[in-house]
Amino acid sequence: MKAQTMCQWSAIGAMLVAYGLTANAAQADAKTDQRALIGTWTLVAADVQRPDGSRARDYGADPKGRLVIDAQGHYSLQIFKSERVKFISGDKAVASAEEYKAAVMGSSTHFGTLKVDSAAGTLSFHIQSASFPNWEGQVQKRNYELNGDVLSYRVTPRPNGDVPISIWQRVSDSDLGD
Repeated sequence: MKAQTMCQWSAIGAMLVAYGLTANAAQADAKTDQRALIGTWTLVAADVQRPDGSRARDYGADPKGRLVIDAQGHYSLQIFKSERVKFISGDKAVASAEEYKAAVMGSSTHFGTLKVDSAAGTLSFHIQSASFPNWEGQVQKRNYELNGDVLSYRVTPRPNGDVPISIWQRVSDSDLGD
């Protein structure tokens, strides 16, 4: 009986070690995936896929943007429509309703922390602050792909069914001076 009990405890111990190794491997994979996104990214495209399957530019013909992700998972993201019209007054506090609307609709910015779930193929943006205040405190998941130095993701569909698509290119250290 004593030998049987020892065998049972040995089997349980082996299962716990195997579980621990599997959990550690999963955590290591998640950290590796998170590390793959560390750096500075420049916006290549800010498109939108319409419910009919067609694709259009969401932030104009030549959108500008930066996404910066650090080793702790903090991020800062900015997207701007390059065709934004300057305020006639030249004063940020003095503009028409149309100018304010164009400024707001021509940009999207937020920062917070980012989590990667490579098994699910998702990025989770834990938004601390955003140019659109309704996003603050939200966690927004996006399906993503990382192919070399190109990161792309799809945003949750808008109420009208449009699905925003962002495509980012990793910036090399030598390009950061631009």
